[in-house]
Amino acid sequence: MKRETEEAFASSGGLTRGPQTDRVVFGVTAALTLAFVIWGAVGTDSLENVSTKMLNGTIHNGGWAFVLAASGFVIFSLWLAFSRYGKITLGKEGEKPEFRTVSWVAMMFSAGMGIGLMFYGVSEPLSHYSTPPPGTDPADSAEAMQTSLSTTLFHWTLHPWAIYAVVGLAIAYSCFRRGRRQTISAVFTPLIGKRHANGGVGKVIDILAIFATLFGSAASLGLGALQIGSGVKEVGWMDKASTGLLVVIIAVLTVAFVASAVSGVEKGIQWLSNINMVLAGLLVLFLFIVGPTILMLNLLPTSVGSFIGDLPQLMARTDASSGKDVPEWLSGWTVFYWAWWISWTPFVGMFIARISRGRTIRQFVGGVILVPSVVSLLWFAVFGGTSMKLQADGVELTKEATQEGQLFGVLNEYPLASVTSLVVMILVGIFFVSGADAASIVMGTLSQKGTMEPSRMVVIIWGVLTGAVAAIMLMIGGGGDDALEGLKNLTILVAVPFTVVMVGLCVALTRDLRRDPLILREERGEEAVGSAVIAGHELYAGDFEFRIGPADPDAPVTSDAEPDDSAPEAPGTEKKIGSEPDKD
Repeated sequence: MKRETEEAFASSGGLTRGPQTDRVVFGVTAALTLAFVIWGAVGTDSLENVSTKMLNGTIHNGGWAFVLAASGFVIFSLWLAFSRYGKITLGKEGEKPEFRTVSWVAMMFSAGMGIGLMFYGVSEPLSHYSTPPPGTDPADSAEAMQTSLSTTLFHWTLHPWAIYAVVGLAIAYSCFRRGRRQTISAVFTPLIGKRHANGGVGKVIDILAIFATLFGSAASLGLGALQIGSGVKEVGWMDKASTGLLVVIIAVLTVAFVASAVSGVEKGIQWLSNINMVLAGLLVLFLFIVGPTILMLNLLPTSVGSFIGDLPQLMARTDASSGKDVPEWLSGWTVFYWAWWISWTPFVGMFIARISRGRTIRQFVGGVILVPSVVSLLWFAVFGGTSMKLQADGVELTKEATQEGQLFGVLNEYPLASVTSLVVMILVGIFFVSGADAASIVMGTLSQKGTMEPSRMVVIIWGVLTGAVAAIMLMIGGGGDDALEGLKNLTILVAVPFTVVMVGLCVALTRDLRRDPLILREERGEEAVGSAVIAGHELYAGDFEFRIGPADPDAPVTSDAEPDDSAPEAPGTEKKIGSEPDKD
């Protein structure tokens, strides 16, 4: 992924002669992050108490905003795809896609896979199956499976990728269509003006984007450490995955992705990423063959149907919903997910924006939302279906392992458990390294005025801070499922301000699209034709024709005019349009 990201950005002219650090953006963000790390290291209990109080207030007073915003991004993305703006090209008029469709889909698939699917592939469907979400009351095991998968698909299909699509689309349009620099703040130019976008307001926006990316990456690093630690325990290398072991794992992963980000060994990272995709495919195929294959196949259509039927209820679930456990459930699942996706949008949005140059808005939205959604459907049908079937057959997976260890519990029920467990740990490690190095580069980009080749020192600083924040987030919980809660709580809090940024981003993008040259030409054309038709009926009682020619009859004929929709036809080739509409 890293090589594709860097080469693609370079080919677009995004590289500058030398990175220029924005001292305000970099200095303020780095200082606040360092202060957070020191606070967490010196006063862990104090930070935990403050974050818990802030989280409770956020969920109670603002949980509805996360739910409403996420659904709003879905509606906004689909509206853009089906509206007149859908045919606008993310690039110059007539520009062809930079990547072939197969390569584009493959890279989209790569962006859709990661630690999240490895961590939650078993644990989320199993959790919803064992303890149905508030407001649901499945009558039997089969209905519980449908409810579980419909809830899981709600968290992993339309909503998360619509969130990514909004940011990716805004960056792609601003950069490739309008020629602005590749930062989040530049997207706000039509809303606040170029001076403010490059000034204080823009700096605040980029600071919030860096914070979101840093804490989102740290949460993923924490999840990866938890799962690798659980794997170390499952294969018998250690008796317990202590907090000390988790910190060591974080340190090793941090060194790996920082070295990857600054080394320039793109071929090695690309090779590892490709191997990772093959390993993930083989793992799914293995479990599909040895697991309950027929059940998985049955779950595909039934879970989709259940998801569509339950979607209104899922989208409307807030703190005001029935059930005393709703606030706690939302903070652990839906609101956490929306916050996690939002925190990843600066990185993922920039990645999918770059690989989509030359695509239309309609193609972009369709590809970004549909392809990863299908991948998630297949993934959860295999891993979730297998885990729920084992639980229904009497294997107590929820009691034998923590959330991060439930995948290993499933693999232990089938042949080659040691091998597959080792494969999972390798997958988690490389998934994080191959994504976090690019995330650290994006943070460097945002702190160095949009350059796609940030200095090594800046990349190293952001990488080290990411690892330190991940360690603090785990220390707040103290290990196990409590550590997972620490990751979730802080991710939600940091994502709150960037949610406001994303709403403003939608407004800025809409204003840009309304002023797009293609849209303006269409509007002026419709206005001109409409006025001409009215005049023709008034003057000639409907018996008239249109003639397209130069405004000045004495003007010389140009033979090099481009044969596109915006170029006028030469004299002598007038197109006659009668009162009846042209069938073409």
